[in-house]
Amino acid sequence: MIAAALPPLAVGFFGLGIGYFVFGGATFFKYPRESNENINHAMGLWGIFMPGFMQFLTGTYIFLGLTVFTAFRSSPILYMAGLAFTAYGVHWFALGYNKYKNADTTVDGFMAVGFLWISIIGALVFGLGHDIPVMILFILLAFVYINDIPASLMHSSSWGRAKAFFQLVTGTWLMYLTFAATLNFALGYHLFL
Repeated sequence: MIAAALPPLAVGFFGLGIGYFVFGGATFFKYPRESNENINHAMGLWGIFMPGFMQFLTGTYIFLGLTVFTAFRSSPILYMAGLAFTAYGVHWFALGYNKYKNADTTVDGFMAVGFLWISIIGALVFGLGHDIPVMILFILLAFVYINDIPASLMHSSSWGRAKAFFQLVTGTWLMYLTFAATLNFALGYHLFL
């Protein structure tokens, strides 16, 4: 995928995948029940530290590598990766904190509109850049946010379950991308990435 220096893509992929497994799994399988404050605290911490911190770290690293240290200048498509990882990371800080505090999630529906746009832009950029696996990721992310809009604004359990389904599918795809990026960068493999 990238011939230049080694960006920490697997870190961002893995962090987001864990977030989708934790949040999507709990909603889709309805286990554990979120009626317990301790469950919301645990899920909130997972949201802040895995998808939040790991993606924010990845996005910051990529932007530094594109601008200050110029390590990734030969791969300008990483600009989209930096934008997405940074934005999604901060977004997960908010999601995790809201879950931790058991806050109202209605406004998440409006937030999802903006993240739907980033997902569409990412699918377009990586599609035009012929990076089909990452384009697939952004298409899956778009499905998450398409479902998040009515799930949050209407507090609809059926839309919430559909969102959780796409989170689980996307989390599985993210684990594949983590696997492929790690083997490609660490061992010189050429897996579909």
